[in-house]
Amino acid sequence: MATLARLQARWATVRQQFYFRNNVVDAFRKKEYNAAVKIQSWFRGCRVRAYIRFLHRVAIIIQKCWRGYLGRQHYQLIVKIAYYTMKMNLYNEMAVRIQRRWRGYKIRKYCFNYFYLKEYLRAVSETNDAIREALEEFAEMKEREERKASLEREEKKRDYQARKMHYLVSTKQIPGIYNSPFRQEPDPWELRLQKAKPLTHRRFELRRPSSSCLSNWLACSSARSFPRSEFLPPINGRQCQGPFRDIADVLEQRYKPLEPTLRVAEPMDELKEAREELKRREWIKNIHDNMFLPFSSYHKNKKYIPSMHTSSKYDPSSYECPHFRDEKPEKWISSKNFQTVLPPIDLFSNYGKLYSKAGQIL
Repeated sequence: MATLARLQARWATVRQQFYFRNNVVDAFRKKEYNAAVKIQSWFRGCRVRAYIRFLHRVAIIIQKCWRGYLGRQHYQLIVKIAYYTMKMNLYNEMAVRIQRRWRGYKIRKYCFNYFYLKEYLRAVSETNDAIREALEEFAEMKEREERKASLEREEKKRDYQARKMHYLVSTKQIPGIYNSPFRQEPDPWELRLQKAKPLTHRRFELRRPSSSCLSNWLACSSARSFPRSEFLPPINGRQCQGPFRDIADVLEQRYKPLEPTLRVAEPMDELKEAREELKRREWIKNIHDNMFLPFSSYHKNKKYIPSMHTSSKYDPSSYECPHFRDEKPEKWISSKNFQTVLPPIDLFSNYGKLYSKAGQIL
């Protein structure tokens, strides 16, 4: 009881102290809570970051091991490819050496004879020299003939000119223009005019076609075709060793006849004839000869000619209407009706009556 009495006596003081202490604790409780949250967040962040760093180290180790494995595999593959490439290059080089030795031996043994080829080339060079000399002589002869022909043409031209100007020759009464009295000697044209005969007009005659044909010229069978050289003498009956063609094929190709070109084989106006033939065929298929000119103003300048039915001042009736044959007096020009023509039966009956009356009268 004494204790209860003491507590009751101290109740006001205890209640005041309890209230004061609770207020002080409430004042610092929020600050301590925020400090605790901050410490916990910092600690948990450090722990998570440490764990993430551990995971990163573990992942880097795994990636390093895997990438090293892949690199070693790739390196082994590259080494294998390089090894096989070196081996194949060595084999190819050895094969090329073997082929080179064998082909050289085969050519020297079976396909090539140096002395025979040397003799053949010497014969060919001698034949070429002979042909070249013949061609040079032929060219000189042609040049001389051309100069001679040109001089003859000039002489003929002068003679023809002198014949045309024969009226300018001197006479006993009047000297010509080439025989001036002021010159010591007459002009050479004066002497040429005296020798020439006056030019007279002649009648033109139809020329006959020449006997020489184009095909003979192309086939080199006429005398005016290209010159031919003599055949080369046969070298030997034995087949020539080396990469040479057969002699018969070479001679056939060298002396084959000329083939006419497309310009010679076809007529010059073939394109024109083909166009004319195409025009004739198109003209046969045409209904009329009027040219169709689309997208032009050609039809605008042409005067339009209307038809008789549309140009009439009377209203045309439809041909197939049920009242086509009905009479319409309000549209007549005059009040008098049209006279109908007798039918063929009545006409023949009237002619019969007339003939009967004529027979009675006779």
